[in-house]
Amino acid sequence: MARKTFFSFHYKPDNWRASQVRNIGVVEGNQPISDNDWETITKRGDDAIQEWIDGQLKGRSCTIVLIGAATAGRKWVKYEIKKSWKDGRGLVGIYIHNLKDQAGNQSTKGINPFGEFTVNDKSLSSIVKAYDPPYSTSTNVYDHIKSNLGNWVEEAVSIRESY
Repeated sequence: MARKTFFSFHYKPDNWRASQVRNIGVVEGNQPISDNDWETITKRGDDAIQEWIDGQLKGRSCTIVLIGAATAGRKWVKYEIKKSWKDGRGLVGIYIHNLKDQAGNQSTKGINPFGEFTVNDKSLSSIVKAYDPPYSTSTNVYDHIKSNLGNWVEEAVSIRESY
C-alpha cells in the first residue's frame, strides 16, 4: 500500500510541475486543488488557509516539499514544514526546477527551504534530505523522481523517527 503523503509547493509557478510528481502514483498524495478552489480558500483569510492545510496534513506520514525557484521563504510552505516536523511527519525535499511547466519551460534552482529552521541547534537542512535529480532533461528528471520517490519517502519517515 502506498504511503500517504502531503505535497508542499509554491502554488502559482509550480502547480503544473507538482501535478506531474503527484501523478507518478508511487505515494498517495493529497488531492490536487483547482485554481478556483484555492482562490476561494485564500479569500477567506489566513485562518481558512491554515485550517485547510491542517486538514490536508491529517493522516499523512510524510510531507514532500517540491522545491522550485521561489519555494523557500513562502509563508505557507514554511508553515507546512514547521507543522510537519512538530507533528512527527517525515520531511523530504525534491528540486523540480528541471521539470517543464505547462508552457514547456524549466526554471532556475531554488534554495533549500529547510535551511530556515533549526532542531536542537542543528539546521534542519542537515537532517532532512533534499534531492536534486542529476539530469537537465525533463523526462529524465521525471523518471529519476519516479524511480526513487518511494525510497525517499521511507527514508524521510525513518529519519524523522530517530529525532
